[in-house]
Amino acid sequence: MAPPLVSVQMKKNKNPSLVLTLSAAGLLIGAGSVAYWLLAQRQISSSDLLVGANIIPGDALFAVSLTTDPQQWQKLRQFGTKETQTELDKNLVQLRDRFLTNNGYDFQKDIAPWVGDDIAIAILAPTTGNKPAPKPVTTNESAASDQQSMVMVLPVKNSEIAKSILAQPKTLKQGKWIDRTYQGIAIKQSEGQVGQNFSAALLDGRFVVITDSPKATERAIDAYKNKTSLATTGGFAENFPKIANYQPFAQFYVNVPTAAKIAAASPNRPLPAQVLAQLQNNQGLAGTITLESEGIRFKGVSWLNPNSQRVLVVENKAGEMQSRIPAETLMMLTGGNLQRLWRDYVLTSQGNPLSPIAPEQIRGGIKSLTDLDLDKDLLSWMKGEFSLSVIPATPKEGSPNDFRAGLLFMVHTSDAYGGQSLRKSAETSISKLDEVMKNQYQFQVQPGKVAGQPVVNWISPYGTLTATHGWLDGDVAFLVVGAPITDKIVPKPNYTLAGTLPFQKTVPTEPNPTNGQFFLDVERTVKNFPLPTLIPNQQTLLNATRSIGMTSAVSDNRSNRYDIFIELKKVTNATTLPSPEESKNNSVR
Repeated sequence: MAPPLVSVQMKKNKNPSLVLTLSAAGLLIGAGSVAYWLLAQRQISSSDLLVGANIIPGDALFAVSLTTDPQQWQKLRQFGTKETQTELDKNLVQLRDRFLTNNGYDFQKDIAPWVGDDIAIAILAPTTGNKPAPKPVTTNESAASDQQSMVMVLPVKNSEIAKSILAQPKTLKQGKWIDRTYQGIAIKQSEGQVGQNFSAALLDGRFVVITDSPKATERAIDAYKNKTSLATTGGFAENFPKIANYQPFAQFYVNVPTAAKIAAASPNRPLPAQVLAQLQNNQGLAGTITLESEGIRFKGVSWLNPNSQRVLVVENKAGEMQSRIPAETLMMLTGGNLQRLWRDYVLTSQGNPLSPIAPEQIRGGIKSLTDLDLDKDLLSWMKGEFSLSVIPATPKEGSPNDFRAGLLFMVHTSDAYGGQSLRKSAETSISKLDEVMKNQYQFQVQPGKVAGQPVVNWISPYGTLTATHGWLDGDVAFLVVGAPITDKIVPKPNYTLAGTLPFQKTVPTEPNPTNGQFFLDVERTVKNFPLPTLIPNQQTLLNATRSIGMTSAVSDNRSNRYDIFIELKKVTNATTLPSPEESKNNSVR
């Protein structure tokens, strides 16, 4: 099966939303990575970087590399369901036919004999126009100079075959091929095509560079010769090796500040100046995707701008909460320090229209509902590990309940473990909350016991037990809302989520130590609870997924690491991708 070598439409009438679409596509391919071989002290080599990183200009908005190994693409098609396989095939066939078949090329015959193990595709930012540009080669180029452009880098394993392909390209349906030279590099360029013109060049017999703009070709050659490529961009060479892997399916990179500028220029959702300034602290997001026997693994890293005054606090002290919740837990999210997490959220989200909820709204909502100050009354004692979990209820005969699951919140009130206990401050705030529920909402606030341990129950005016709070092991505060599932955590369960096979198979063990983990049993959750629609084709994707796990950590004071694994179902007797002839016959029918 041929990989989608040209997976980006080479149109000159592009718009700023293209980079966002491609970023989403790259991340969607992505969720995966396997066998982390990297030795922390070894010398960085080109094999540790994204293919073509020494050619792609350093101001690229987005770059993704894809394997050319047909076996890996066939392995991808084995995951999911018949519905997801059909959707994947439709997209791959469209891309292959549009950019290979329709132009007279066959991957196995024309490309595979000379191309390397991976190819790269990058989207370049529009030229700024601050410096005078050389006289344009064509009128079309001048019109496109302020548009996003695309660069493809194809490593060459057989230069003679690659040279012959470039020397005698297929005849164009419109226009003609012309030859020109830039910085001593011969360029083959199309001219006269409606809406698109291509350029191709062979660099040092090692890389074929294909672009949708003559100017983009020159920018790639300049980056290669002047060493102003992605490989020299701040933090890239230092951080990308952290997620390097052997024979990945895909890798990607997002230039955060440049992408933010593009988003700020969008008329639909402009970013305020203060938000844009905050995003300048962030430099890059990169990931490696690999295919494993049971699903897709993603290793990611994000890093700050080397010139940023902001630094990260290296504090990875999560990892206990999954041993406090029962095995039947459907969803779990943990973190190392809720107070610090909130401060980081405020820093990056205040005034940002792209944030889910504005910090001011959260503060105002809590103040309005409880008369408590979020920062002073609550977060001030939430400096330890915390967790949020969804636990299904066990139906009890003769005891009807309006809730099918309970929402459990737990937080360690010690100051970053081993520090000063903040239980007294917590008790004061919780007592205030009890008074609010009693006086403002007419709840009955009643002491009770579960397995001999004291708890406090909130009973609604209708007589239904709505919430329970208490303490575990002295300084872990908990609050249960919804179904009465307190007896599942008090006493501490013998069979915990951490000991289950789904959790152990799905949640990555690296990085370790960690500052947070996430687990979602997709199969059981979808089967028992309706979920809000957040993305197109959501139900199809959920039906193909068994579980999702993530582990994160602060790598150093400039970078964060993330590992994600998505366990997927498999298609029985997966077929091969339809050939161009089969696709043509199907479309005729």
